Amino acid sequence: MQRLSNAADLDRAVDRLCESAPAMARIAAQSGKIPLRLMPCGFAGLAEVITGQLISKRAAAAIFARIAAACQPLTAEAFLALPDEARAGFGLTRAKQASLEAIALAIIRGDLDLQLVGDLPSDEAIAALTVHRGIGPWTAEVYLMFSAGHIDIFPAGDLALRAAAAHAFSLDRKPDIGMLRALAEAWRPYRAVAARILWAYYAGVMKKDVLPVG
Repeated sequence: MQRLSNAADLDRAVDRLCESAPAMARIAAQSGKIPLRLMPCGFAGLAEVITGQLISKRAAAAIFARIAAACQPLTAEAFLALPDEARAGFGLTRAKQASLEAIALAIIRGDLDLQLVGDLPSDEAIAALTVHRGIGPWTAEVYLMFSAGHIDIFPAGDLALRAAAAHAFSLDRKPDIGMLRALAEAWRPYRAVAARILWAYYAGVMKKDVLPVG
């Protein structure tokens, strides 16, 4: 399975996508530097994505910084070894804290092998992740994009991607998840690259970082 593992991989994939999708080439030309922004594979990367669910990037960064500072390195074992009051004091919602605890326990028990999951084809990897508490399609897709380097995956539930597509393609309204997934079919097998281009484009429009991680 082809992956994005460094900036050169991304540059080549951007060129190939733009050759096959002229509309995306136009957007890329307006987007400046396309971000790679890979994260660690494993519990640390997944914990960062879950922490960022449905809150601002600033809040997510502050909470995750507290978690990472308390667990060096940030592993499932280190997270569960913390006292209950420490995990409760990071600023996570109760649901997110419970999700991270359940995921950490699944890793320790051998019920979730994130390295193995990352090596699966994208559809299988998403299915393997979303059986676990706190991991929906968006979380699974973002984790696989940024921690496992999957190149043909598209988190259509991402609000910034929906807004970016509406602006870039002059749509009357933000596309719903189904509409955006259908639109993204034209960008196979480089949908994760298309997502990065759209995020970079929309970051320029909004004058702020809109990537879901980092």
